[in-house]
Parts: sequence; C-alpha cells; structure tokens
Amino acid sequence: MPHPVPTGLFVTGTDTGVGKTAVTSAIVRILRADGIRVGAYKPVASGAERGPTGPVWSDAEILHAALDRTFPIERICPQRFLAPLAPPVAAAEEGKRVDRELLRSGAAWWQNQVDLLVVEGAGGLLSPISEDDLVADLACDLGYPLLIVARLGLGAINHTLLTVEAAHARGLRIAGIVMNDATAAAVEGLSPEGNPVDLATHSNPRELAKRCPVPILAVIGHSSGGDLLAGGELRRMDWSSLARRGCVQPASE
Repeated sequence: MPHPVPTGLFVTGTDTGVGKTAVTSAIVRILRADGIRVGAYKPVASGAERGPTGPVWSDAEILHAALDRTFPIERICPQRFLAPLAPPVAAAEEGKRVDRELLRSGAAWWQNQVDLLVVEGAGGLLSPISEDDLVADLACDLGYPLLIVARLGLGAINHTLLTVEAAHARGLRIAGIVMNDATAAAVEGLSPEGNPVDLATHSNPRELAKRCPVPILAVIGHSSGGDLLAGGELRRMDWSSLARRGCVQPASE
C-alpha cells in the first residue's frame, strides 16, 4: 500500500442508489456517539444539485453533517464533478480527469486525524472510479473489509451474489451485508402508497442467507430524507471491532 491509512471499513453497494450514504452516515454517527474518533471519506462524487450559492453534492453534505462539520468537506470528498455520470465520464464532460493518485492519498490524509475511517465507494464494486480503476481496485489498495449494501427488492439475490463473487475473486475481505429498503418498506411493512410490500422484500434476506457465504448483518429501511428508521439494527454491531478484524463481532450489551 503506497500510503499509510488508519483502520477502516469500505462501504460498497450492489448498485447505485442502494443507500450507501445513509448507511455510511449512520455508522459514522454511531461511532461518534461511542466516543470513537472517526472520519468519513468519499473519494469522488458525481452528480450535483443546484444550491443557493452553487452546486451541492448531497452525499458529501450528508457525510459532512454526520461528522458535525468538524472536518473540511474537501477532505471528505476531494473530487467532485457536476454531471450525474460515472466519475471518469463526468470528469471528461468538464475537460478533466479523475486523479487516481488523489483517490488514495485522500484516504492517507486521515491517518493522523482519526482512529477509524469509513470509506464510501461510488456506485457498485465494479463501477469505474477513474480512467484506470474500478471501485474494487481502490478497495484492494486500501485493504479495508467491505460492507456491502444491497437493495432489498427484486433482483437483490443475483446482484449481491455477483458482488460477493467479484470481491472474493480479488481477495477482498467482506465483513458482511446490509440489506436496505430506501422506501422504508422494510420497517413499516407498507409501500409509500400504503400497500403491503412485495414478497421479494420479505423473502430475499432468508433466501440470500441460504445461498451466500457472507453474513447478513442487518435488514433496514430509510426514508427519502435519508434518516434510518431501523437504527437499532446497525447500533447492535460493534463497527470498530469489525473494521479492525474484518469479521462479525457483536457489540457488548
């Protein structure tokens, strides 16, 4: 590894929009509440919204808020591009390139700042993150255990098993899986329209557990605002121990 980095956890997803930022920010808040010096790092973000004073990258802002704005947002997410495209494509739209060295050195900056760093990838594990890298390449270089966030609905079993297989093929350690429903159906039992959730939402955790060698750590939901409605599921995990050892370690009661 070319840059020293603190102990950490690498949050990846089975797809884009599965709730990586909601899970990452919740873990950061839990660790802060436990008195642990924690940092949050999103190596690159693409897709900005229009704010009152200029472009806003919501993922970076959510992580910034989870850290109570104690670190510069430029350290949390040092590379940000406007178009809602894969980072190297979004960068090219602006006549730029993703700095692959900065993807790695940006994590190293946290070495003397925190004891544990939670990294959030961009898109899925095999999504391009620079002209020369997939997210998996960066994960390999950082060497952190993976936390896979999977969509709870239809298609989750295939996408999750493919992600696990790709990670194992690259020698990546996997700490576990969080299955997430961004509609909050997993928690409420109802769709946003008030209808019962689809059968896949209820059956997928059971069916995936029968076929996957990686443990499912939590089944959660979060609202459209990003607030986790099942924070207890995540709080029961000892995230600090999991990041250090790369294996499931239940929290002490």
